[in-house]
Order: sequence, then C-alpha cells, then structure tokens
Amino acid sequence: MINFIDLPLDLLPVILHHLALPQHFHKICLVNKTFNRFATPKLYERISVYSWHKHGKEKVILLFLSLSRYPHVAQHVRRLELRDFPKYLGSSDGTDTLEMVVDGLKNCINLHSCTWTRDGSLNSRILEALQCSQSLQTLEINGRDAGNYDPQLLLRFIGLRKISLIMPSSSVISVLRPWLQKTGTSLTSLTIICKTSPIITDAKLELVAPYLSRLKHFHLTGCSKVTHEGIESILSANGDGIVSLGLEGLSPNFDVSQFRLYCARTNAFRRLRSITLTVNHQTPLNNWMNEIAALLPASVPLETFQVYSSGKFMEDPATERLWSDLVIAHQDHLTRFSIHRILISLNIIEDICRRCTRLEQLFVVIEQGSLGKLGTCLALAQNLRVIHVNYPMKASQGENAIPVLSELDAQEIIERCNSNITQFGCNTRVWQVNREILLDRHGAPIGIKRRVMRYEGLDIPEPFLVVRT
Repeated sequence: MINFIDLPLDLLPVILHHLALPQHFHKICLVNKTFNRFATPKLYERISVYSWHKHGKEKVILLFLSLSRYPHVAQHVRRLELRDFPKYLGSSDGTDTLEMVVDGLKNCINLHSCTWTRDGSLNSRILEALQCSQSLQTLEINGRDAGNYDPQLLLRFIGLRKISLIMPSSSVISVLRPWLQKTGTSLTSLTIICKTSPIITDAKLELVAPYLSRLKHFHLTGCSKVTHEGIESILSANGDGIVSLGLEGLSPNFDVSQFRLYCARTNAFRRLRSITLTVNHQTPLNNWMNEIAALLPASVPLETFQVYSSGKFMEDPATERLWSDLVIAHQDHLTRFSIHRILISLNIIEDICRRCTRLEQLFVVIEQGSLGKLGTCLALAQNLRVIHVNYPMKASQGENAIPVLSELDAQEIIERCNSNITQFGCNTRVWQVNREILLDRHGAPIGIKRRVMRYEGLDIPEPFLVVRT
C-alpha cells in the first residue's frame, strides 16, 4: 500500500504552496528531516505580528531570540511585518533584549520587505540593523521619530522600490528630499499617511517631484494642505505615467475641475489602473460627480475604483449617476469596485455585476433589508472572487437588527454566487470560502460543496484597509 511518505519529493513544494498558516508549517517541520528541509523556509519566509495577536509582544521577543541564535533560520526571512512591538526593550535574565533584536535583524540578510509601524517602538539601532540586508526593497515605518531614532539614518536606505511613512514628523519630512534623491530611479511607490497634518504641502511636493520620475504608485492620506497643484507637480515629473493614485482627505481647496483639465491636457492618466478618492458633506456633490466622471473617461485603463466618505455616512441617490457613468465607461476592464460609507442601490449593484465581466472584487454599502435580494445580483458576476457588504450605521441600530450577518445567511448568499468565490464579508466579519468534496456511500467523489469558514489568511482583508481618514 502506498503511503503519503512515498510521494515523490518534487511534489512536496507544490503541496506546501497551498498552505498558509504558520502552525501548519510548524507541524510539517516535525514530520522528519526531509519535510523539515522543505517546510522551514516556508515557516520563516513571512513573519507577521498584529496588535490583536494574543501575547504578541512576548512572542515577538521569542522570535528574535531564535533569529539571533540561529542565522541559518534568519536567512529564510523575506518579509517582516511588525505592527505590534514593545516600546521598551530592557534586560531580563541577563539578556540584553535590544541587542538580541539587533542581532536577529542583522542575521536576516535576505530580507526584502520590512514593516515596523507601532508608534514609539522604532529606534536608531533597529534602523541601522535593517541596513545590513542588501536585498531590502520595501520599507514601511512609523514616521514619528519623537527622539527615538535619528531621521538622518533614513538616508542610508538606498535602492528602495517602495517607501511608506505613517504619521511622519516634521523632522522626518525634512529629510524626505535628500532621501528620495538618493533612492534614484529605483523608487516606484510612495505612500504618506497622516491624520489631518499640515506638514506635507504643495511646496514640499514640488521639491521632491524631480526625484520621482519613475513613480508608479503614489498615495497621500490626511495631508490637509495638499491641493491639486501639489499632485500636478508629482504627475508632471513622472515620465511613464502614474499607475495607482490615492487622494484621501486632502485640502478642501483641492480644485477637481482644474485637476481634470490638467490630466486631460497632459494625458497624465494614460496608464492609470487604480484610483482611491474621498468625498465629504462639504463637497458640492453634483459638481464633484460630474468632474470625477470627466476625470476618468473611457480612455483611462481603469481597473480599480475606490471611493469613501471621509466624514459621516452618505445617503444621496444623486451619487448613483456617477457609479453608472463609471460602469459604462470602464465595464470592459474594471476588476474592483469599492464604495464605503456611501449607500448604493441594488439596481446599481445589478448593473455592475452584469456589465463588468472582469469584476473580481466588490465592496458595497446596502440597507440590511436588501440582503435577501443581493444574491440574485451577485450571481450575474461570473468572475467575482471577493465580496464585502456593510450596513449603514443607522440600519444596525434598530431594536431587532443584527450587527453582523449570521454564518447561515452568508452561506445562502455564496451558494448563489459563481464557483470562483473565495471570500465573503459583512461589516466586521469575514469568512473564507472553502471547497468540500462530496462522496457517495462507496467513497467515490460526486461533487463539490462550497462552505463558509472562519477567515485564516495572513493578510488583513482588503475592505479593512481602504478607509483611512
């Protein structure tokens, strides 16, 4: 009788490719030496620590204990994502914790991507240790130095392809120009996330624009002093054409009309695949909708459209004209349609699902009472993989209202969707859709049943990453 252990070793990497959770790889490492050899690189390839992980701060210290003691293990780390980390690294049991973390980072010689975002947890020695990796291409850090690290150290990170700064201080922004000058033409992605901060201005963007000639992805959030003029300076310096643009929570003086005229005159959106925008109640809605529709004509190769209200929930039927115009213009290439904090009708959802034949991801806000009819609309989208539905706040506050869809109701909805569906979410809950092979009484396969299960992915579901202001 052939056992699993008799499978050709060439198949083992293929099998491991379909696993995602660290605990799965940990168990595989314990099978035997051969399995350990294949599974260990997968176990350490990506390390993620989030604030909601139980005992996350204690576990991250144990992680660095391993990385510092076993360089042959640390060399497997490609992506390090630390969104929770102790602010104070003291000494315990005769061990210098900071020294241990530094040694562990130095051993990660093949590190490609580092995310270190907890406020107050980053220091100069950690930044210096990260520079030991010659492979580092992506750096996402908390930009509030607060005396914990020297912003001048950032100038040593050269050759980066992606930079993300979270809540940067004025001292960090002051080194942005020389830093971007040193990255040269390698930088293709720049993200700056603030919280209604006046630090980033049009003038500062004009100063750094000459060093962003190869930029493909540019995202600004909460930069309340940035107008269309600052964005135009970035686009003007871009020779190849921007691919992804995020304009979230910028200045109320941002003139969409002037920006549209600039983009039309320069053909700035000739390569644009993705755009994220915000709107609020202070915006003259009819004028804004007309300008956005004109900003994104059919000649723009748009694949992802995301918009959300940066203030309170919006319920205005007038917005449906914009959704309809966008669907008509981009129905042949839209893959993601994402609307947050703005109510959308079932008629528009049906139109999106029917017209957009390449649609893969749909994030919408509907009335809770419309859920029963949602499945009929979703069934029209033959390539849909990811769905997330939110209720407007007022629809979840009634005496008999349920804040989150039940698993049974979620199961009923996905059974009406196409066979490609992999994820379904409602409000704060997300399920992954697994496949279960059905067998007859003789053990022969007779079909496949889709079943919603608890979400186990390492990545934060996309709907929770969109709204940032």
